[in-house]
Amino acid sequence: MAYDEDLAERVRQQLAQRGETFDTKRMFGGLAFMVRGHMTVALGRGGMLVRAAPDEREELLGRGAEPAIMGSREMRGWLEVSVDQLSDDKAGAQNLSDWLDRSLAVVTALPPKRS
Repeated sequence: MAYDEDLAERVRQQLAQRGETFDTKRMFGGLAFMVRGHMTVALGRGGMLVRAAPDEREELLGRGAEPAIMGSREMRGWLEVSVDQLSDDKAGAQNLSDWLDRSLAVVTALPPKRS
């Protein structure tokens, strides 16, 4: 697989703990988690794409995230977080729970997409 199966399971568990209904879709060799029809996070080689509010972008870049690049273009509204930044026991760092909370805050503010 092109994504970390253990990380995928952790994301599933954390979304379920929050009571979020979600779907998964295989996309671009990875796995996307859809909430209300919107891609919320996506797992791929070495990390996770997370949704980010524009006003939080600079702060999050200073906390271990990198700009998300697809091809030669930066994906606005998305950041890439490496697997080593997603540990739930990494002191002083954003952890998986924090990244999911931020991503969900962006997605849940959007109107649901129709299926």
